[in-house]
Amino acid sequence: MTDRPRFSYAISATDGRARTGVVSMKRGDIRTPAFMPVGTAATVKAMKPAEVRATGADIILGNTYHLMLRPGAERVARLGGLHDFMQWKRPILTDSGGYQVMSLSALTKTSEEGVAFKSHLDGSRHMLSPERSMEIQRLLGSDIVMAFDECTAYPCTRDKAAKSMERSMRWAKRSRDGFDAGGDHAACSALFGIQQGSMEEDLRRQSSDALRAIGFDGYAVGGLAVGEGQEEMFRVLDFAVDMLPADRPRYLMGVGKPDDIVGAVERGIDMFDCVLPTRSGRNGQAFTREGPLNIRNARFAEDQRPLEPDSPTANWSRAYLHHLVRSGEMLGAMLMTEHNLWFYQRLMEDLRAAIAEGRLAAFADDFRARYRRA
Repeated sequence: MTDRPRFSYAISATDGRARTGVVSMKRGDIRTPAFMPVGTAATVKAMKPAEVRATGADIILGNTYHLMLRPGAERVARLGGLHDFMQWKRPILTDSGGYQVMSLSALTKTSEEGVAFKSHLDGSRHMLSPERSMEIQRLLGSDIVMAFDECTAYPCTRDKAAKSMERSMRWAKRSRDGFDAGGDHAACSALFGIQQGSMEEDLRRQSSDALRAIGFDGYAVGGLAVGEGQEEMFRVLDFAVDMLPADRPRYLMGVGKPDDIVGAVERGIDMFDCVLPTRSGRNGQAFTREGPLNIRNARFAEDQRPLEPDSPTANWSRAYLHHLVRSGEMLGAMLMTEHNLWFYQRLMEDLRAAIAEGRLAAFADDFRARYRRA
């Protein structure tokens, strides 16, 4: 590790509610607004780490649930930690596993202690608690650790949302205590708390107040992008973001589509992650400035244009990509994924420049007008 700070966040410019700045950590800087490619199982699918970095990514995301089951956090630790294991030398944020354990596992049982569940891989039984989540993330050696929370289902009753949020806040305090007991790892990494409260403004405020009282390096908005739609998500962000400390980074978990990201940046969000660019690439969907396109479509069979003229895949035509994807060739998934990750990082670069130059509203309006023409 270098003499760089454990964690700091400096805002360099604002435009309305949007901010641009830099998160500084031991393993490098993270320019914000930032998009984190998802490397769930210690790999960004179809990409080498150097290729991910070349798209402009400063940080990637790994997942506690998947890595605890395979290959196992203790094994990763014995092999030198997640950074050495996957050969990504820059910051890694690890999701706490709370969402996955509730969405992927069979026969879950949630109690005050945590979540008992059966593995979706082999049916083996496990318990994931705030303390165990902190231990796993410490064994992985992640740079940004996420507090263990209960992702509230959507839709749900107000009573259920309140009880879920209150449990998440109790788990947030246990996560804080478990993280702080982490010795050398706690001294060189950061812990983010997660705001919950479903679609209810007063519950979100109660959650934010509880998180502030505990104290975290950064704060996430959880419980969105769970089926509520863009209009409802933006309605919640309109009140939820400003409840979080202005001098700390704000992370919207699991979002999202390019126009979701633009709207969330306008509302003050600094960090994002989503499987969409990689998953869509593997399934033949490319993101472009004119909107998403399905490269499988017959209209691209003889289209000699690149996906975008400045894309790292510009040497290959849409016709060739159409052929690869339709033929099931792995190079198709690789090139489509590389393009999509590049597109997302270029969008973040453009957003940072627009905020710095005080022209975010014009950029966002132009982006939405062009993107919806596809």
